[in-house]
Amino acid sequence: MASFPPRVNEKEIVRSRTIGELLAPAAPFDKKCGGENWTVAFAPDGSYFAWSQGYRIVKLVPWSQCLKNFLLHGSKNVTNSSCLKLARQNSNGGQKNKPPEHVIDCGDIVWSLAFGSSVPEKQSRCVNIEWHRFRFGQDQLLLATGLNNGRIKIWDVYTGKLLLNLVDHIEMVRDLTFAPDGSLLLVSASRDKTLRVWDLKDDGNMMKVLRGHQNWVYSCAFSPDCSMLCSVGASKAVFLWNMDKYTMIRRLDGHHHDVVACDFSPDGALLVTASYDTRVYVWDPHNGDLLMEFGHLFPPPTPIFAGGANDRWVRAVSFSHDGLHVASLADDKMVRFWRIDEECPVQVAPLSNGLCCAFSTDGSVLAAGTHDGSVYFWATPRQVPSLQHLCRMSIRRVMPTQEVQKLPVPSKILAFLSYRV
Repeated sequence: MASFPPRVNEKEIVRSRTIGELLAPAAPFDKKCGGENWTVAFAPDGSYFAWSQGYRIVKLVPWSQCLKNFLLHGSKNVTNSSCLKLARQNSNGGQKNKPPEHVIDCGDIVWSLAFGSSVPEKQSRCVNIEWHRFRFGQDQLLLATGLNNGRIKIWDVYTGKLLLNLVDHIEMVRDLTFAPDGSLLLVSASRDKTLRVWDLKDDGNMMKVLRGHQNWVYSCAFSPDCSMLCSVGASKAVFLWNMDKYTMIRRLDGHHHDVVACDFSPDGALLVTASYDTRVYVWDPHNGDLLMEFGHLFPPPTPIFAGGANDRWVRAVSFSHDGLHVASLADDKMVRFWRIDEECPVQVAPLSNGLCCAFSTDGSVLAAGTHDGSVYFWATPRQVPSLQHLCRMSIRRVMPTQEVQKLPVPSKILAFLSYRV
């Protein structure tokens, strides 16, 4: 079994340049498990980076200072302590109420993280509530942490203060995602087979329970316009939800094993899902069509054996903000960068025991977390998007596939706008 098709020369694929690393401290002497880094996240404005360091600890660091530290020290053996030390040295002057870093003890193993920022004009969906314990201003930046005991803790990023403790889940909270419109609407995915919708502007009121998964829910993601939610889980499940009515739109069938990660393209026209069946699929979420398959094992396993290649399971997937690239992380000790219109990776990087990945806000860096609690960073494929692609993204941000198909334009343009060429 190979990692690339026979026609591909692996040595000719570009190797990603290492930017730096944040190394977790040695495990406490009384802890033999629980040190995994299950989740990494960048703040929407690019100001902070957060990662679960294992053993209940989350670290929040200013991203710009980390980048400076990486440039100062090169890409070898850059520890989190040196990054934070430099951050303190550069934090004098301005934003005295925003400390450069925080170490947060969440009280239990952390499985998920998500940043949320507030926009004042986005009001709570619960219009009958006249009094709120918390008033979130325009400068508010929150961090949600999903824990092993089913709790979700909400922290003020600038002060490190615990604001809310959400307790409705009865099993591990595997993923969290904020609506990207500044409404502070939060969705959680849990091993209790449910997704829950929380309104943090209504003091964390649990608004809705989304039921449909018959087994664990691994991941969830909002579409950029917040109208749609994707959730994925065990038993090959990929569900799409209408977030105005809180109803299921459709189930996407195609994977042959547990589906563990999902993400939307920045224009909302595409959806990527990653599975233990060694595949990443690219879908049209508006009609459910499967547009592209990125394979991590060749020849690909047949459906009946799709769960047997556990040394090639895909663990994570993330869409870049340029709308052209997808990153995947698999158990074959490799990170792959794909173009959405090519079947083979355009860039690769080595990584052992990887668990999660995320692009930086500007898309220039990919962060990946590992079993030992550390984080590694690589430069991503960079190219100037074509004018055609920029126009396509602008159109697709406001126009679903059904409306695109009605446009009075040539068929080749329709195919391009629909990401079919």
